[in-house]
Amino acid sequence: MKITSAAFAFSSSKISQIPDDGLPEFAFIGRSNVGKSSLINMLTDNGSLAKVSATPGKTRLINHFLINREWYLVDLPGYGYAKASKDVRGEFGRIITDYVLHSRKMHFLFVLVDSRHAPMKIDLDFMSMLGRGGIPFGIVFTKCDKLPAAKINTNIRYYLDALLEYWEELPPVFRTSSEKKQGRDEILDFVGECLGAMRGE
Repeated sequence: MKITSAAFAFSSSKISQIPDDGLPEFAFIGRSNVGKSSLINMLTDNGSLAKVSATPGKTRLINHFLINREWYLVDLPGYGYAKASKDVRGEFGRIITDYVLHSRKMHFLFVLVDSRHAPMKIDLDFMSMLGRGGIPFGIVFTKCDKLPAAKINTNIRYYLDALLEYWEELPPVFRTSSEKKQGRDEILDFVGECLGAMRGE
């Protein structure tokens, strides 16, 4: 799928504020500082669409970007930002769970994971919550250019093995590098296939 237009549409703090315009939503979420804004900018080929910050935890609202006038790319707040206050973490948690578990417009959730690290409990716990809720999601391994390929492969294998301890089947997996645009075609083609299926193609 090719992106011909991408523009910020609106922000909201709860799903009741999201217009019911019938357009499907594909959401992106991950731990703070996982590279979510960079990935969104890479996917849309717009270096300034999502704000990239050196300070984790800056996204505090649900941000919608209208893509090709036919679907929304949704930027969700990051989870697990340890330096945020307890009240702020609680606010993030409410926003995230409200949208992820109860949004009727969200068609698919991309969960971003830093490929440089071994499996983290917070990510595994979040995916377990998705599984219990029957939420369709895939795993996007970010920053795959930051370590040698062998080390990245090992980290991803550890991660998938950890999931297989509790899951009978793995969700879709995407390997990405925002700098090298790795994984861009795979993610956009996946979204395109989902949209085609919704149209009965």
